[in-house]
Amino acid sequence: MVGMYLIKERFFDLGDDFDITDEDGRLVLHVDGKVLSPRGRLVIKDPSGQELASVHRQLVSLREKYTITVGNQKAAEVSKKFFTPFGDRFTIDVPGPDDLEMRGDLFDHEYSVSRGGREVGIVSKRFFSMRDTYAVRIAEGEDHLLILASVLALDAAAARKDKDKN
Repeated sequence: MVGMYLIKERFFDLGDDFDITDEDGRLVLHVDGKVLSPRGRLVIKDPSGQELASVHRQLVSLREKYTITVGNQKAAEVSKKFFTPFGDRFTIDVPGPDDLEMRGDLFDHEYSVSRGGREVGIVSKRFFSMRDTYAVRIAEGEDHLLILASVLALDAAAARKDKDKN
């Protein structure tokens, strides 16, 4: 089953809490956002308030890097590639050989997630007409929580970059 999720654009501007819904508007995840704190920490919870995962920025790193933790275990590191002449490219380094890659235009929310050259997710504003919302579509058999957490890490990186510019 393909999963489709809706996320409000630029929800990190104030570092507030927000919800991720399915395409019918049902609550799927709640995110406690403290993105503009020094560690840029997010806590992802199920609708009952149970913590499922967290995302936090690594303070000491040559490039922007976020760690995703699921169930008190490190699940992935999301980092930008050094040289990317054709749009943004990020690596989602997971334990083992099945790393993911995100590629496209991060700031316009138009990019894909792939594993081994196979597209496993799409992030896009085009799926819905709501101006301030973008969609995340995730392929069957993929770890939806990991991919959503990775998307949130990229949004946190974009918010920090915007904040630093201003």
